[in-house]
Amino acid sequence: MPDTIKEVIAGMAGSFNAEAAKGMNAIYQYDITGDDGAQFYNEIKDGALEVKEGTHASPNITITMTSKDYLDLVNGKLNGQMAFMSGKLKIKGDMSLAMKLQNLFKTA
Repeated sequence: MPDTIKEVIAGMAGSFNAEAAKGMNAIYQYDITGDDGAQFYNEIKDGALEVKEGTHASPNITITMTSKDYLDLVNGKLNGQMAFMSGKLKIKGDMSLAMKLQNLFKTA
């Protein structure tokens, strides 16, 4: 279970479900705020994943959370739908991509 955002980023490739991403072509931008915050994005092209630091010029979806809430989400302590409903998870862009996210990465 990752303790920092850097650990989450480093582990994304290992937890990626390429089968679930077949035929997909999407950019997921993450804006993680707070003490351990970071900006990074996932570029998904037909089952392949690239994780890059920084911001993408035109992401399909932008996910904004505090570092604490994002770590809780990744570690299975926070439900994504509950986080969204309570305002802890903010999504801008293609909502259908948000629904696919839980199948793209294995969580704790």
